[in-house]
Amino acid sequence: MSTANHPGGAAPRKRVLIVGLEPRFVDFSQFPGLDEARLTAGLRAAEQAVAAAGFDVAWCLTDVAWEQAEPLLRERLAADEFAAIVIGAGLRTPPPLLLLFERVVNLVHEAAPRARLCFNTSPETTAAAVLRWVRP
Repeated sequence: MSTANHPGGAAPRKRVLIVGLEPRFVDFSQFPGLDEARLTAGLRAAEQAVAAAGFDVAWCLTDVAWEQAEPLLRERLAADEFAAIVIGAGLRTPPPLLLLFERVVNLVHEAAPRARLCFNTSPETTAAAVLRWVRP
């Protein structure tokens, strides 16, 4: 990876991919007290916290349909090498999304076998999840 975009030729920052659902596809009945506006704000805050921890952040927010999620996730995983991949609670915890979650995990394992898998419990815990496994 080139250091051309980094001030003073500093080493590039490690990249983190955050995988989850587009807020409009979340079933908020599964998450009391959460709505689309709060989730969107939380995602922005998560991105800022991960960046402040010393990482570059990329997103893969998708639909609940595998037919939509798979090509988008493949594209994101092929675009760069990621030190960590966070799979969000909104994709991971609702029982109706179990098959989608399994497919995401298996695709990540196949396409990015060296990346550390990280799991948050909310957008606020995203940076901590990454820092459990990867240092900037």
